[in-house]
Amino acid sequence: MSTRWFDARSEEQRKEYSQRFVKIAAEGHDIDGEGRFVDAMAGRGSRILDAGCGAGRVTDYLRRCGHRAVGVDVDPLLIEAGHEQHPQADLRVLDLADLSPELGSFDVIVCPGNVITFVASGTEPQILAAMATVLAPGGRVVFGFHLDRTLSVADLDGWGEELGWRLEHRFGTWELDPFTDESDWAVSVYRG
Repeated sequence: MSTRWFDARSEEQRKEYSQRFVKIAAEGHDIDGEGRFVDAMAGRGSRILDAGCGAGRVTDYLRRCGHRAVGVDVDPLLIEAGHEQHPQADLRVLDLADLSPELGSFDVIVCPGNVITFVASGTEPQILAAMATVLAPGGRVVFGFHLDRTLSVADLDGWGEELGWRLEHRFGTWELDPFTDESDWAVSVYRG
């Protein structure tokens, strides 16, 4: 298994996380920024992979926007919660290292919420290579993560370049704030 998620979170913490966005939405906060971001760049009816989907919040948003969205996550507890919260969403238990063409081809792959920082250290190039096997020609890959984690944008750029991905945009937030040296967050869009 190519993840640090289970080492970083107890079962109780994973259960709490599975309910996190339900609680945030109930408090009246916006939980759809990542989904809007991806929807804005994707053609109508695009096939979109939510890589590390958790309980499927982004997957379901994109489905409701008319896209053919598939969410995958290594944590069966989160997928189970997702089936309860978003019964119409296509959510599957799958390690990102095991992505393969049998899953189909995707116009956009989105990897929000620090997912890439939770893969096992040293497996990042393998994970990106697995993503490349399901990315449609000319498709986009979007990563969002907090910069105080174990990964830098330079690392991500280098691995993407090795796969022939070109950095198309980088923002400091999902709301399109500029990326600067002071940014805490990076949202990077690559074109395959």
